[in-house]
Amino acid sequence: MMDRKVLPSNPLDKRHLGESVGRAMLSQPAIPLQGLRAFNGAGIYAIYYTGGFPCYQPISERNRNARFEAPIYVGKAAPKGARKGGELDVVPGKVLHNRLGQHAKSILDASNLDLADFHCRYLIVDDIWIPLGESLLIAKFNPLWNKLIDGFGNHNPGKGRHAGLRPRWDVLHPGRPWADLCQPRDETASHITREVSDYLRNNPPLE
Repeated sequence: MMDRKVLPSNPLDKRHLGESVGRAMLSQPAIPLQGLRAFNGAGIYAIYYTGGFPCYQPISERNRNARFEAPIYVGKAAPKGARKGGELDVVPGKVLHNRLGQHAKSILDASNLDLADFHCRYLIVDDIWIPLGESLLIAKFNPLWNKLIDGFGNHNPGKGRHAGLRPRWDVLHPGRPWADLCQPRDETASHITREVSDYLRNNPPLE
């Protein structure tokens, strides 16, 4: 009988490190996205929904009563210099706060969402850990707005650059002025709603 090969634990394995960052983020208090006070730093975050949008109820039920167990979106905000590499001490400024503020503005623009129904958790972390922490949290929770309904995190492409299709998020949650300038999709809000119901039935929020 051959001996079973046992691999030694490596505390510096990237998955272990990423999971450590993810756990640290999830241990942060969930706070209202509305009226978020300014702060400095870059990092990762999760957004939670507790409102009454009909097809989101499996998510809302997991987040009500201060449970906040099922993020609807996970994202990151890294300092601009981090993309170029070679700079270990990039000053991030308020990049994470600004990113959350952009999301709050998108929700405010939407005609069928209420910003008061959204909370967030965030973790300020060195930019070297940001992509890994975000990736593992998305893999863990399969957040709806990351996995199925694209476009929540999109920016205005700018004047004369609206030839692309309107994001699916904006079909389901119309109201962002720049998205109205994009080309219409064949999909309707009703079609996407059915997809959401099917997705959440087959991929229920993580227990």
